[in-house]
Amino acid sequence: MAVDRALLEGQMRELPIVQYEFFDTRELTFSSRVRTVCEMDCARYGMSWACPPAVGTVEACRERCLRYPHALLLATMNEVEDLADMEGTLATRMGHEEITRQVNSLLRGQGAETYPLSTESCAICGQCTYPDAPCRFPERMFPCVESHGILVLDIAERFGMDFQPQGNVVTWFSLILYRG
Repeated sequence: MAVDRALLEGQMRELPIVQYEFFDTRELTFSSRVRTVCEMDCARYGMSWACPPAVGTVEACRERCLRYPHALLLATMNEVEDLADMEGTLATRMGHEEITRQVNSLLRGQGAETYPLSTESCAICGQCTYPDAPCRFPERMFPCVESHGILVLDIAERFGMDFQPQGNVVTWFSLILYRG
C-alpha cells in the first residue's frame, strides 16, 4: 500500500514543521568526511547505539538507507536566548525529536516501513548500554543523520531550505526514509 502523501501533508500541517521535502533516496549524498567530524569532534562517538561505530560503516549505512526508496526531510526551528549557550540550544532538540516521532508514527500508521534519522546521538537513557548490551529501546532510538555519513545541509540547500535564519534561531532536521 502506497503512502497517501496528501493525507500525510494535511496531518503534518498541524505540527510546527517549518518546511519539509519528499524526495528519492538515490538523491542522498554520503561522505566519509561527515563521519570524520563525528569521530574527531563529537563527545558521543563510540558511546551510543545511535552513533558510530555502532551504526556501522558509512558504506553499510548507505546500503541500509538505500533499501528505502522514499525520503522525507523535515525541519523545525526554535528561538533561543543565546545560540552560544549550547545547553539552552540543545534543550530545544527534544521538541524536534517529538515531532519526528509523530511524523514517523503517521507514516507507520499508513503501513509504511520507516527508518528515521534525526538529531540525536540518543538521549533516551541516562546511560547507554553500548557496547555491553543491546539497546533498551531500539524502536524509540533514532540514529543521527550525520552518523550515517549523510550531508543533510546539502539536501537542505538543494531544496532551498533556510537553515541559517537571522537572530537566535536554531534549525533542526530529521530524515525519515520509508517504503510503502
